[in-house]
Amino acid sequence: MTQSEKQIVKVDKRQVKEYAQTALEAASNKLATDCVAIDISQYLSVSDYFVIVTGSNDKQIAAIAREVEKALFEKHHLKLRNQEGDSKQSWLLLDFADIVVHIFTPQAREEYRLEKLWGDAPKFGIETEK
Repeated sequence: MTQSEKQIVKVDKRQVKEYAQTALEAASNKLATDCVAIDISQYLSVSDYFVIVTGSNDKQIAAIAREVEKALFEKHHLKLRNQEGDSKQSWLLLDFADIVVHIFTPQAREEYRLEKLWGDAPKFGIETEK
């Protein structure tokens, strides 16, 4: 399989939801708050889920990002494709292709209101039972 063929292989929707769940759990492990995943697959073709969480300060945002990246790699062999921003900014974006993780400060999350923008999309939080 060529590199370009590998890039267009689509993962099963249930598997992608598991990726989002793993990201939520990893963020929660680092005490992120207001953790939610939004299924944007019917609206965008570039990604299936946005995972949105809040960190209270730059050190916590950095810890959340590291934990999410580590968990997705260890559990699902997902590699970070791109990162926008850094922990010293109010919004850190981690692009894993099928899911995109947004880590906000409380003020930035209120300003950008991604949940409101994608208000009609299905959402879920951390599942406590499997």
